[in-house]
Amino acid sequence: MTYKIKYSEEADVLTVILEEKGSLSHAEEVGDIIVHYGDDGKPLFMEILRASKLIPLMVESLAKKEVTVA
Repeated sequence: MTYKIKYSEEADVLTVILEEKGSLSHAEEVGDIIVHYGDDGKPLFMEILRASKLIPLMVESLAKKEVTVA
């Protein structure tokens, strides 16, 4: 599977596009992550807010196997 990844420095949001086709139905927000779903219930894209803070912590967790994000 191929994903498109875009970063907005101004908004500090990383967007991962999972599926380019489909109609947006709704979104669910869990903390700093928003997942947007299509009419079929499958995720279309997700946004990571505060990306410049969260992404380095995610990478760090790969080495440490666990990181707590506040």
